[in-house]
This record gives sequence, C-alpha cells and structure tokens, in this order.
Amino acid sequence: MKKILITGKGSYIGTHVKAYLDTFTRDYIVDELDMLDAAWESFDFTDYDVVYHVAGIAHIKETKENEHLYYTVNRDLAVQVAEKAKCAGVKQFIFMSSMSVYGMNISDKPLTVETKCNPNTFYGISKFQAEEKLMQMQSQEFRVCILRPPMVYGEDSPGNLSKLFRAVRKIHLFPTIKNQRSSITVHKLAEMIKFYVDSEAEGIFLPQNDDYMCTYQIVKEKMEAENVKVIYISVFNPIIRLLIGKIDIVTKCFGDLIYEK
Repeated sequence: MKKILITGKGSYIGTHVKAYLDTFTRDYIVDELDMLDAAWESFDFTDYDVVYHVAGIAHIKETKENEHLYYTVNRDLAVQVAEKAKCAGVKQFIFMSSMSVYGMNISDKPLTVETKCNPNTFYGISKFQAEEKLMQMQSQEFRVCILRPPMVYGEDSPGNLSKLFRAVRKIHLFPTIKNQRSSITVHKLAEMIKFYVDSEAEGIFLPQNDDYMCTYQIVKEKMEAENVKVIYISVFNPIIRLLIGKIDIVTKCFGDLIYEK
C-alpha cells in the first residue's frame, strides 16, 4: 500500500484525484494538506511514499501587481515542498506543471517533450522555472515526475472552457470554425496520476485525451445536452482565422494547440 500526500487541499484537480484513488482502498492512503498558510511547514512528511503537488495560482488576470505571487506560489512554494519531501525520505514527487510552459508563439507542429519551452505569461514562466529547479533535485532516491497537462476540464471546472460555456449561454451565437486542441478530462488525469504512481515514473510527461478537441464541437455538444439554443454561424470564420496568433483570447479559443499522440 502506498501513502500519498496531495499538497493543495480543496483544489479542483487534487480533490478529484483523491476521490478516484480513494476507490482503491487496498492500494492507497491519500491525505490532503492545506497550503494557504505556513502551518504546512511543521507537517510530518516522513510517512509518505509520494507527494503530489497541485497547489498553485491560475485562472486569475495577470497584472504587474500580482506578478510576484506567481513566482512565490508556483515556483518557490513548489521547490520548498520538494525540499521538505526529499529530506523526509519521500520517494516520488509529482509536480503539476502546464502546457503553458511552451508559450503561445509556437510552430504548427505537434508539441513534444523535446519542443523548446518559450513561456510568455507569469503563469507559464513560473511553472517552467519551478520545473528547472525540481529536475536539479532528482536522484535515485528521489524521483521527480513533472506533468504538463493541456486544458483540464470536467463538471464545474474553473478553467477557460467553463468561461466559454457561460459566454455562449448568454449570447447564443458561436462560429463553426474547426480547430484541434489537446485537452484532458479531470477523470482521465486522475487515471494517469495512478499510472505514474504505480510505475514510480520520473521525467516529463504530456498527458492528454486519446482524441483532440474541437472547440466548436464541444460547445455544440454541451449546449445540446443543456437544451440551450445556439445559432452556429460561419460568416466570421475568415476574420477569426486572421486574428489567430495575434489576439490571445482568439488564439486560445480557436487556434490549434496539440501534443503529439
């Protein structure tokens, strides 16, 4: 039986991963640790085989005033937790990084682990800097497993897809432009976490769904499931294509961004 500590109590992903692993009652004991104050520093890590670090800042508007928070939380806190875990004899440290480490200005080729990282947001830069520091800590006794998931979604998820659904429910219009996006459901991610724990994985991994997502298609399916009437139009598709790569919000919604299968 493996004992797992999720650092980031109450997080969307951490909560779902714990719920999934808890179904395997003979295989895992899973605890969550609140990281909102300094009390975690006195918590004893010595009984744990795995620390899964999900605490971080995301989904808030980046400003010059909050820039320091990204580095304090997404980078420095992750390194501090890893150092504590390593000193306590934890065998594996799993870090939730992000596809954002690649940045928005990338080629049309599918991304791989070998693709050069070029983050251009506080979020992406802080995650990438954390990755670099964590990989330096890796040893035979301390396996570092870094995950760069694409967009994670599921029921009541806090990310961009839920924001898009809310917008469509209000305006009842959506373009028919076709694109390809790597994404992963929170349940699929939980399954992958189980795999990485069971295999004692180390290195960098790019988990994703088996199939790419089309923004138009997933919006259409969601609205039909909710019986929300939406008019799907193609008249703006040429303009949208011209704006992809120039305006971030358009690029995020309608651009292609995929991992190699």
